[in-house]
Amino acid sequence: MVNQNLTATEIEFTHEDFAALLDKYDYHFSPGDIVPGTVFSIEPRGALIDIGAKTAAYIPIQEMSINRVDAPEEVLQSNETREFFILTDENEDGQLTLSIRRIEYMRAWERVRQLQAEDATVRSGVFATNRGGALVRIEGLRGFIPGSHISTRKPKEELVGEELPLKFLEVDEERNRLVLSHRRALVERKMNRLEVGEVVIGTVRGIKPYGAFIDIGGVSGLLHISEISHEHIDTPHSVFNVNDEVKVMIIDLDAERGRISLSTKQLEPEPGDMIKNRDLVYDKAEEMAAKYREQLLAKQQGLTATAVEEEIPSATETEEEIPSATEEEIPSAIEEEIPAAIED
Repeated sequence: MVNQNLTATEIEFTHEDFAALLDKYDYHFSPGDIVPGTVFSIEPRGALIDIGAKTAAYIPIQEMSINRVDAPEEVLQSNETREFFILTDENEDGQLTLSIRRIEYMRAWERVRQLQAEDATVRSGVFATNRGGALVRIEGLRGFIPGSHISTRKPKEELVGEELPLKFLEVDEERNRLVLSHRRALVERKMNRLEVGEVVIGTVRGIKPYGAFIDIGGVSGLLHISEISHEHIDTPHSVFNVNDEVKVMIIDLDAERGRISLSTKQLEPEPGDMIKNRDLVYDKAEEMAAKYREQLLAKQQGLTATAVEEEIPSATETEEEIPSATEEEIPSAIEEEIPAAIED
């Protein structure tokens, strides 16, 4: 039972006592902490949030979302409770500054790292272009597609508003860089429909000292100089011209590196036919490819003789000599042109 005889002195509770009690039970907040808070006042350019501190914390409108916000009501509602990131320590009035944007960025980076680890293909619409390439948004982060990794005949300016399949080239939160490839996504999709030993028709799109780049249905494969003919060739220019239509066989599909390796040597009925009688090579291409597939299957089953093994080159024998059909064309100059993933 409550003692009704307590004096006023015994129950007196001063302002100093109240302040001491607050100090005793007050939470200690530090920048970087994520805390729950309740919205109790929305202002034109921000909101006051109760997080249990002595003074209401404040979140400015620019910290309310990873995306553009024109009015606080687009993100927050009165009496709503949610998580907030403590952005700065107390100011001279004892008020903390909060952010939702930082939480969204942390979770966005975590998500894109996961997508990269899964080697996932993502889709995003181009919202702008610049001298070096195109800009997209992935999980709210701004991503950059270098021009050399945009696989389309359209001018870059006409890509704005178009949705593209993309693969991750670089995910670097520390350097604030998110770089993607449209070309690799197309190569992977094309690879899913191709098989080693398959004969395809393509067009010569580029010639280098080490081989020719062949366009096969919108993706680029490399016909290395060592895979043009059984006879020695000084330069691919002596056999091909840009825009030549060629018949080639696929000898390797490397989805991880986005590389398709091609051969005409394996289609030659007789060594040197690619130089002496190219039409014969093309006429006999399917027949020679069928023999190649039979030999390849026998080799895989361990039933082939040593002589047969020597006839079928390993697709990786010249790996150190063969550059990636996608990586080889990325100029180092784009390093300075890649915009930050986070817009300050």
